[in-house]
Amino acid sequence: MTNYEKAVELWKSKNIRTDAQLAEALSSYSIAFAFHSGRIENDHITYHDTREVFEHDGVTSYTGDLRTLFEIRNAKEASELFLSAFQEKCPLDETFVWRMQKQLTHGTYDTRRWQLGERPGEYKHHDYVTGKGEIGAAPEEVAEEMAELLEELQDIDSADVLTAAAYFHVKFENIHPFADGNGRTGRLLMNYLLVLHGHPPIIIHEEDRKDYYEALEAWDNRQDLVPMKSFLQEQTVKTWEKQVIRAERSETI
Repeated sequence: MTNYEKAVELWKSKNIRTDAQLAEALSSYSIAFAFHSGRIENDHITYHDTREVFEHDGVTSYTGDLRTLFEIRNAKEASELFLSAFQEKCPLDETFVWRMQKQLTHGTYDTRRWQLGERPGEYKHHDYVTGKGEIGAAPEEVAEEMAELLEELQDIDSADVLTAAAYFHVKFENIHPFADGNGRTGRLLMNYLLVLHGHPPIIIHEEDRKDYYEALEAWDNRQDLVPMKSFLQEQTVKTWEKQVIRAERSETI
């Protein structure tokens, strides 16, 4: 059994059915996920500040900018939305995508975007692109492309959920549906899809962002999904390796 298979098997053995069970399983994960996901695009986010907000709902002696603080606070509330949505078994549909993006970007749109009419929880009204190839659907095409993507994810086989999650993530980032927060939203929605289908959520570690961006570009440039799927397998192992090791040690005692 590979280390990736061990991580998936360990998660499945938890037999998670409720938000309380999921919260317990993610007790040491949510802070790390929020830190790494936020820091991929914002180097001002620190683990210390993230933990302070998650554990104490505030920070002491903070000297950073307010946008960063809002992003951390939004990540905390988005993780709570994640749990409640799991309990209610909310489908990964357009309404849920809007809700998650709105929660993650509340109070963080800059003046320029706001003046252009952009709002959290709404698809972009103007042209925003990302990456070396300036990837992103035209505003008038976003709704149709997102509808097609979400339709493709209906009735997926749980055995193929990692492939589906990789596909969702590269397509979501390729569409670039919002004026801001696409990376954070896409990573959290990808994990929601994984958890709904019995797969452990994945931390995409900020120190591995180069490989992450290369996997995204492999899809953008040649529609090659293999690099992202392989990257997600590696990140799954990295995310859960300590728990796997502890579980193996307990079995030998």
